[in-house]
Amino acid sequence: MAYPWHLYFMALIYIVAGINHFINPKIYLRIMPKYLPYHKVLIDLSGLFEIALGISVCIPSLKNASIYGIITMLIVFLLVHVYMLSGKKASAGIPLWILIIRIPIQFGLIYWAYWYLKL
Repeated sequence: MAYPWHLYFMALIYIVAGINHFINPKIYLRIMPKYLPYHKVLIDLSGLFEIALGISVCIPSLKNASIYGIITMLIVFLLVHVYMLSGKKASAGIPLWILIIRIPIQFGLIYWAYWYLKL
């Protein structure tokens, strides 16, 4: 089954983001909430999940399960976005307005993934 190009584009975004966890782990280490253990392991796992979900969303028999996985992952990532609003050090030097706008963008990404359940 052929899906619309934008589903493949969404998949590519998650695959590239997942690969970036391994290329630039320091970026993610700086923004990990202090209350979470094993930061490096969690960064590697989230990178693997992003890659796996990005690939599997393109496989018809796995598409819907992958979309639910992406939605769950994005909800979990909201923890990091909220944590980054907690203080100057947690913000990793990112301007406050960008940190604030990331929250509704995250919900937009959740809706974007959810929309593909209809296909």
